[in-house]
Amino acid sequence: MHLSRSARAGLRTAMIFGLAFIYVPLALVIVNSFNASASFQWPPRRFSTVWWSTAFGESGIREALLTSVRAGLGATALALVLGTLAAFAVVRYRFFGRQTISLLLILPIALPGIVTGIALNAAFSTVLTPLGIGFGLFTVILGHTTFCIVVVFNNVAARLRRLAPSAEQASADLGAHTFQTFWHITLPAVRSALVAGGLLAFALSFDEIVVTTFTAGPGTTTLPIWIFENLARPHQAPVVDVVAAVLILASVIPVYLAQRLSGDSVGGRL
Repeated sequence: MHLSRSARAGLRTAMIFGLAFIYVPLALVIVNSFNASASFQWPPRRFSTVWWSTAFGESGIREALLTSVRAGLGATALALVLGTLAAFAVVRYRFFGRQTISLLLILPIALPGIVTGIALNAAFSTVLTPLGIGFGLFTVILGHTTFCIVVVFNNVAARLRRLAPSAEQASADLGAHTFQTFWHITLPAVRSALVAGGLLAFALSFDEIVVTTFTAGPGTTTLPIWIFENLARPHQAPVVDVVAAVLILASVIPVYLAQRLSGDSVGGRL
């Protein structure tokens, strides 16, 4: 399609404004985390790493970070297992209700977080509490798994649809049993999709706050919840900026790696 010079200029301008609208606020958070002033002063008169030292010296932040990592790893592990099994079932087999199951697997990512949080809170109170399992890290992991499954399922299902079954059929014809075929043929082909889905799942879990609010018990504080609770406290704004900057970097890195892996060809390298 041929575009005129004015149309190309307009598209470039719209793209620049769109990217600026998204990323300038994030850049301001990172820059302000090095602001030596205790109040939000713009432009910064002097830069310092004092707030970074303060943030890493607070035990509450370290505990919240560890809780977020544990929740992210737990939710990612469950999502990888359940999402992969669901993807193989939906893509490789034909059965009644297959499309409905596919829709139900994808639906949690489209539901408002507060709806999911309320539903999970009610379900855990009804089912787990009578069994002696209270709200805490375990319920947070289960809550995060509901939407982490979606990205794993989508990545693995998309890769399986692009994978021709001829290689697996040839492996079976040569005498390989099911596990050998999966280990030597199928797994290398979907490996990058699994890693990409896992990275995206961890990123989603790491910065989730709405569902966490409804599924975390007393004393279970993730990094996003710590930011929310300390945002309005006096003299905590610079420290919150530091934690937010760390959260931004911790979310960008797995998303970038997942994007690179998703762009590989079938059976792409790691």
